[in-house]
Amino acid sequence: MSGYEQSREDHERTFAALPPARGGGFARTWWGRAWTKALENSALDGLQLKAGRRYARAGAVGAVSVRPGRITAVVKDEDGTAYRSDVLVQELSEEQWERLLDLVVDSAGHIAALLEREMPPHLVEDATATGIDLLPGVGDLEPECDCGAWDHCPHTAALCYHVARLLDEDPFLLLLVRGRGERALVDQLRTRSASRAAAPPARTAGKPGTGTTEGSGMPGVSAEEAYAAAFLLPPLPAPPGAPPVPGQPPSLDTETPPGPGVDPTALEFLAADAATRAHRLLLDLVGPGGGPGGTTDPTETGLTVAQDAARLAACGPVPWIARRLASGSGRSKAELELAARAWRFGGAAALTVLDEEWTPGPGALARAGDRLAEAWADGERPALHRTAGARWTVTGTRAQLRLDEDDRWWPYLRSGSHWSPAGPPDRDPATTLATAFAADATEAGG
Repeated sequence: MSGYEQSREDHERTFAALPPARGGGFARTWWGRAWTKALENSALDGLQLKAGRRYARAGAVGAVSVRPGRITAVVKDEDGTAYRSDVLVQELSEEQWERLLDLVVDSAGHIAALLEREMPPHLVEDATATGIDLLPGVGDLEPECDCGAWDHCPHTAALCYHVARLLDEDPFLLLLVRGRGERALVDQLRTRSASRAAAPPARTAGKPGTGTTEGSGMPGVSAEEAYAAAFLLPPLPAPPGAPPVPGQPPSLDTETPPGPGVDPTALEFLAADAATRAHRLLLDLVGPGGGPGGTTDPTETGLTVAQDAARLAACGPVPWIARRLASGSGRSKAELELAARAWRFGGAAALTVLDEEWTPGPGALARAGDRLAEAWADGERPALHRTAGARWTVTGTRAQLRLDEDDRWWPYLRSGSHWSPAGPPDRDPATTLATAFAADATEAGG
């Protein structure tokens, strides 16, 4: 292993396929943008790049494997034909890695960030100044694809654009594809930092600026060395776990009359909502036991007034608060009840399916047709007719399937003159329709 050990898990990482990209560029960070720039400056055929962007945006790239010197994925054509695509990147030599490790250890900011598993913003620039290129340059992304193209084809171009999205989330992939996994790199930095901190500095006693306390003969320690040595201390204890339930806000029903325009009941409702949202954020951060969270009901941010009114209405406020929410969001009482029901099944995404219609393009429509054809065995598929852009109604029933722009199917039931959400979404239309029928049976039984 040329002086270092790298576990199998650290040597290769695999990332599940990402959902289709919606608008904007593929990269938000400077390392992701530099990656796409290297691709776009290397490819000879702009039409192939344009097709690759379209493939990547449509979610045609499957699971991605990243290992030293090579990135691999299966990429599908628009007709569904799959190709193995690889992008090769030159690994750093052992001598280059030694120089890079020395550079990191010599910089307190770099080592502090990397030991905390963060990519310091200026590491790439400082490495380039010493002749080490972490980001690929022009011509550094070498394509290989089963389709037989000699330059970047739509499949390898799509893979590169997809990798830019991965780099936004984990820039350590730059180091892995250049030859070092995150775990091996951090272990080497800890060892090298500890060796330097333990080594006695070569200093001259009694001279100003040499790190020696004049007259005492006691050597001093530079702030950089002390900061590096701090990483040898035992790790901090785990943070305390989150409480099992949200805190209860104080009661505002007091003998003191409220000020003009202030309604204590409404304030208590909003305070309870804020406590619930804060509790969800805390669970997502540390989890109930103090470790990383991951709640199944994350707090959504950036909501419109109408969306937030539906969210609040889903909490079941007293009737007069519900009426104020309906009025403030421009909905009738019945419309707000539908919006609140949709929110309970899927948040803002469910509201979009309820309130908006969209017409799938040819590719999305073809995928929807394939999913509908594959979802049932021969002879079991119900009679479906497309009543709108992305809505299929089951003939002779109250059930409807609605497709969103992320290829998820939502169950709906007809109630009087309107359609009502009947459950959460699913990738399988047969499962979604079963949810609608079960909701219909429940309503009939009730």
